[in-house]
Amino acid sequence: MKKNKFTPQFNQKNIDIKSVETVYDGFFKINQFVFTHNLFAGGQSDLVKREIFERGHAVAVLPYDPVENKVVLIEQLRIGALDTKDSPWLLEVIAGMIDKPEDKQQVAIRETEEEAGLTIHKLIPMLSYLSSPGGSTERLYLYLGIVDCKSAGGIFGLEDEQEDIKVHVFDYNEAIDLLNNDELDNAATLICMQWLALNKSKIDKQIHA
Repeated sequence: MKKNKFTPQFNQKNIDIKSVETVYDGFFKINQFVFTHNLFAGGQSDLVKREIFERGHAVAVLPYDPVENKVVLIEQLRIGALDTKDSPWLLEVIAGMIDKPEDKQQVAIRETEEEAGLTIHKLIPMLSYLSSPGGSTERLYLYLGIVDCKSAGGIFGLEDEQEDIKVHVFDYNEAIDLLNNDELDNAATLICMQWLALNKSKIDKQIHA
């Protein structure tokens, strides 16, 4: 097991949860937490109230073909981008929610087939991160999916989930240009592409060995 290089001063024992109340339960859920916590300067905080967006955890997959030196991204409408983008149709990595009892790798394989029509030949863990821990419990688990992209392309998505997804195949250098030109601007896609840029030579050597 990897040894941490930093140990926080406090842990979960230093939070006193007074109550958790569901204040909204629709497509997503919002819970209100009431708690106190230890302070860095000593003592205990006053009562704190925070609304937390509960959407579960998710996986994201960047399909990569090391033989063709290409990556696959998908395009779909994201209504949350409407306020800050000329077009809310975004280029993204493949992603999906983790539904118990599925494990993370099962979700990655399933979502890649559903959203891009691709079969993953090898799944390589990248890292995981909390998407916005000040307001959400969601943790994303990122993977590099080794694929054969020669026949990739088309329109995918599940009708019962109202998905409308277009698949794009980019040369690796073209995808890096999109990254450097700020055309990829959602967190999972940015992190996946940056991870690939940092680790590509190592991955290529492993695949071609």
